[in-house]
Amino acid sequence: MTDTRTLTRLTPILITLGIILVTATYLLWIGREPICKCGYVKLWHGQVVSSENSQHISDWYTPSHLIHGFLFFGALWLVARRLSFGWRLVIATLVEAAWEIVENSDAVIERYRSVTISLDYYGDSVLNVVVDISAMILGFWLASKLPVWATVALIIVFEAVTISIIRDGLALNVLMLLYPQDWVAEWQAGR
Repeated sequence: MTDTRTLTRLTPILITLGIILVTATYLLWIGREPICKCGYVKLWHGQVVSSENSQHISDWYTPSHLIHGFLFFGALWLVARRLSFGWRLVIATLVEAAWEIVENSDAVIERYRSVTISLDYYGDSVLNVVVDISAMILGFWLASKLPVWATVALIIVFEAVTISIIRDGLALNVLMLLYPQDWVAEWQAGR
């Protein structure tokens, strides 16, 4: 009986890890770089307008992946709260992994380069993708532990800090990807 319960609890965790592994394998298969072409790995890369952006372990876009976790937790709590935390995490990980695959497609990379401040963007390294998905998982877990007001406050702080420092963030990134605005592009470029 105990082995069945343990397996039942471990199944979503194993599936979540499997999703990350399949995503990384697929991105390597389509030719994405495993690590930065520069040949080394940094814990933090803070220069946005750089060919090394989204190539290292973390960067200014890491908070947006934490926010993904917050948002996925909230959405899945609203529509799927009967599912266990583990199975909701599997769904969130699938969505995040699907986004990372789409984001690293040639069409979306070119879209980023043509309508956002990411002129030197050539896709994420596989290492960065794995960390981005892991950041979403951390955000999902934090949202399950924190009061709603704290989660909302963190979203506001993360967005305010990234917008004030790099003139970008999750909301602006989504806006510019889906509905580019010239005035936003000019502001982001510092004009």
